[in-house]
Amino acid sequence: MLGPLAQLAEPHSYDLCAEHATRLTAPRGWEVVRVAPEFVPTGPTPDDLLALADAVREAGRPREEAPAIQPDAPRRGHLRVLRGEGGS
Repeated sequence: MLGPLAQLAEPHSYDLCAEHATRLTAPRGWEVVRVAPEFVPTGPTPDDLLALADAVREAGRPREEAPAIQPDAPRRGHLRVLRGEGGS
């Protein structure tokens, strides 16, 4: 049976993209049953609107500026080579 994406994990079913779903063929003697439910477009949910408001609020917050690097200050690397035990 070929239908909409699964809402729950099923051990013997797999979700396919539209391209692969249209190319799916069944073994000889089998039949592919395509379940095509009617698509009902929905508007934004309250959760969608809250997520959008949170994203806008976060984008509007002032960002902390990184400390300025002084060109004449000595720079120290953050990587070091350590000699391993028993190495050559």
